[in-house]
Amino acid sequence: MKPLIETNVWQVLRRFTPARIALGRAGDSLPTTALLDFGLAHAQARDAVHAPLDVAAIQQQLIAAGYDSIAVRSTVADRNEYLRRPDFGRCLDEASRAQLLAQMTSTPPQLVFVIADGLSAMAAMHHAVSLLQAVHAQLTDWTLAPIIIAEHARVALGDAIGELLNAEQVVMLIGERPGLSSPHSLGIYLTYAPRIGRTDAERNCLSNIRPEGLSYEQAAHRLVYLLNGARRLGRSGIALKDDSDQVVVTKAHS
Repeated sequence: MKPLIETNVWQVLRRFTPARIALGRAGDSLPTTALLDFGLAHAQARDAVHAPLDVAAIQQQLIAAGYDSIAVRSTVADRNEYLRRPDFGRCLDEASRAQLLAQMTSTPPQLVFVIADGLSAMAAMHHAVSLLQAVHAQLTDWTLAPIIIAEHARVALGDAIGELLNAEQVVMLIGERPGLSSPHSLGIYLTYAPRIGRTDAERNCLSNIRPEGLSYEQAAHRLVYLLNGARRLGRSGIALKDDSDQVVVTKAHS
């Protein structure tokens, strides 16, 4: 008769998630290793929030990938003000407005991509260009504006940019609020007929885009599905459902 082997279920589950489970105890506190890991994760999250966007580095990534770009700023003066005044991050400064107005042509773009720092510039720097390439590989027959790089930006800054360029749709690729296991997670916000005053109910969001979360290919597939759906419906947001997973299932069984 084989001896029974006692298995700690929580230790088994730890292999499948970065969540802090089954950390153990040392008296009334956490074990030293778990406590140090938590401190490191907290420091990484704080660094992600405060780190500035390296616009020049992103421009170089875009040039290497074959994209033109335009750098703009919100009315925020610095990172501290960005965190204290979200409303300032939703408005373009005057120099940026003039720069975008100079880019207007007789044929407005159907789609504008904006790479923005948001609450994690690291996310934009690590993932935005790779995601952009994955999306472009699935786009056909779309008139695109140069890629906009927006510093000290909130999601709604995309509305101001899209309205100035008279774009059909705007897509924000923006750093999400860091978590203790994901300091560089990227989010996508899609808005049809962008204009100042749009609400979050009029947008579609895809989140947790990173190697450990939603892959570039999966995010690109969902985004292209939503872009085409918004074009058909003439709207985005709560009226536009993400049924892209059903498309994958249908193809797999066809």
